[in-house]
Amino acid sequence: MSMAANVVIAIVALLHLYFLVLEMFLWDKPAGLRAFGHSAETAASSKVLAANQGLYNGFLAAGLLWGLSLGAAGTHIQVFFLLCVLIAGVYGAVTASRKILYVQALPALIGLALRALS
Repeated sequence: MSMAANVVIAIVALLHLYFLVLEMFLWDKPAGLRAFGHSAETAASSKVLAANQGLYNGFLAAGLLWGLSLGAAGTHIQVFFLLCVLIAGVYGAVTASRKILYVQALPALIGLALRALS
């Protein structure tokens, strides 16, 4: 189970690095517009907020990778950052888009469950 937990946690981290790129660098580009379903006008007016959000996603990814790099000693760090991702995902699903529940919260929940079983 430990290897499965590590793989899922790494995937969650990589997803958040992808979110960082989308929100910080591609928000108002075709890939970002498609991913978030925004118009060019909406994207232009919210670009600074999206970049800030992307930076936070980068911090979540960094925390998860830090926890993984410490091996067994990083378990508490992994759990903390997975809980942060889960809470952010649930909040995003309630306030922005239900899709966030499946893209962000569910992978974090799976990572937490696997970490608890390992």
